[in-house]
Amino acid sequence: MDEKVFKITEELKVAYEVDILVVGGGPAGVSAAFSASRLGMNTLLIEQFNCLGGVATAGGHGHICLYSSWGTNERIVGGITFEIAKRVTEAGFGVHNNSSLDFEVEGMKLVLEKMAEESGVKLLYHTFFSDSIVEDGKIIGVIVQNKSGRQVILAKRIIDCTGDGDVSAKAGCEFYFGEDGTGLCQPATLMFTIGGVDYERVRAFRGNDYKLEWVWKKAQENGDMRPFQDQVMGWWWTPTRPDFLGINFTHINFINSTKAEDLTKATIEGRKQAYESIEVFRKYIPGMENCYMVSTPNTVGIRESRRIKGEYTLTKDDVLNQRKFDNSIGYGSFFIDIHNVSGPGMDKKTIRPDKGFKYQIPYTILVPKDVDNLLVAGRCVSVDHEALGSLRVMPQCGVLGEAAGTASVLSIQENTTPRNIDIKKLQGMLKKQGCIIDEDDIANEN
Repeated sequence: MDEKVFKITEELKVAYEVDILVVGGGPAGVSAAFSASRLGMNTLLIEQFNCLGGVATAGGHGHICLYSSWGTNERIVGGITFEIAKRVTEAGFGVHNNSSLDFEVEGMKLVLEKMAEESGVKLLYHTFFSDSIVEDGKIIGVIVQNKSGRQVILAKRIIDCTGDGDVSAKAGCEFYFGEDGTGLCQPATLMFTIGGVDYERVRAFRGNDYKLEWVWKKAQENGDMRPFQDQVMGWWWTPTRPDFLGINFTHINFINSTKAEDLTKATIEGRKQAYESIEVFRKYIPGMENCYMVSTPNTVGIRESRRIKGEYTLTKDDVLNQRKFDNSIGYGSFFIDIHNVSGPGMDKKTIRPDKGFKYQIPYTILVPKDVDNLLVAGRCVSVDHEALGSLRVMPQCGVLGEAAGTASVLSIQENTTPRNIDIKKLQGMLKKQGCIIDEDDIANEN
């Protein structure tokens, strides 16, 4: 059957004209928007869901790490990203140290909105990005869709924090997708929260066996569990909700998160796996005999999709060799965490580094080759498949976001494009904001 195509011409109202538009309110987006607005720019952040925080809130992932170099307490992440951890703890919604934050998802939503208000950021929820407006190689605005209809938002600078690189792709930027050869992406996960947990008994049963692979193998052999997973990916606990546990366990392969059909399939399958998992937990894990479902989140968690082709592409070798960059905007330190693209468990490309591992992140991975006045932050920056396994985690997304927000401000102040800003000035501004971009900053923080 031939595909039907309709050509529709419409006149769209300009709903907003701002200095800086941030598309997407996850860890990258909030850091970008807060930094830009605090530096005096008229900043609008649009978000498809009803909260800030992205995977941390709408995605139900109540654990954030690493703020430190691998296996140490040496803090390498500062700025807005670490400020959020402190604010959540101070508000009584979680606990943090120099390495991680465990928190209540609902409390995080409240804290981020309070910070947005204090920073002067304009928020627009329930708003979907639809298309990019590009003139003479420069992005000048976007088209959005919400209950008010289809509208135009014009901006001097736009920051793509959609995770999937939606703004960049619609603007005509080239991008990478999935692993080399197959094009397959890391699996999706639907987080969920359970209650009725006796965590001390769970911890005693688990001991030093983090993954509990033998348990899931036994459950599958007994016919109690489908083979969607073979190890614990994360059980997140905070003393502020001692009988709750956040569960990172579901695994949905062969998902392309740029397709609505795949997102629907992943959500339905993820929820099935979540409820099946609870039955297994009740039967096999001491301390979970009476556990029950508290919530599944608004959105399935996506680990990988589009990655822009930027002025520089960060590689696995850069990461593993802990390469230093003159245009550093911060540090990463997470292991190369790649979930199996075609089945349960971890991919053979996963690499756990030595204690103290950290690497610098270059500014140029935020800058698309093809379009001006556009920056990208979050997991859709210019990295290869394996480097993404480390850089995609939330603290590093926040580092990328704050740099993008600050660089956008600097480019407006200097009347130049983001690709041509003075890097030393950018680094100086980031340092004033408490960001950690080199060894001197680490020494001052620890």
